[in-house]
Amino acid sequence: MPDIKTELLFKLTANVPSIADLGETPYGRRRIAQVAGGTFEGPRLKGKVLPGGGDWLLLRRDGVLQLDVRLTLETDDKQMIYMTYKGFRHGPKDVIDRLNRGEAVDAGLYYFRTTPYFETSSDKYAWMNSICCVASGSRSAAGPTYQVFQVL
Repeated sequence: MPDIKTELLFKLTANVPSIADLGETPYGRRRIAQVAGGTFEGPRLKGKVLPGGGDWLLLRRDGVLQLDVRLTLETDDKQMIYMTYKGFRHGPKDVIDRLNRGEAVDAGLYYFRTTPYFETSSDKYAWMNSICCVASGSRSAAGPTYQVFQVL
């Protein structure tokens, strides 16, 4: 079997100004974050994250934050790409409490990983319709930043 290798696709930074807290549901604490914009840049593409995306967050009873995100990317050459990803963020309670207060925390102190997928009608970026990716994230008060890697 071949080894799994990756290469950087892009770095994405999202601006998340507000999170609606729906409270405790049968599945855990449900929150919905609105994505107001952002940027992405990598060796093969760059552009902006358009406003209007969202993150349907579920803080499970075991302390794991489950992410379900949908974004629209617009490349610098005006091509539209739909990006969706699911993932998890968790770590020691004191570290997560600091993150939740908006404090700067070393991303090596907590686990934050996602699995992005893409959809586009662009001929130039059609290759993105058939790749798998993994991402490593960090969180600041303004929103998340991801290093997105294409699995080769």
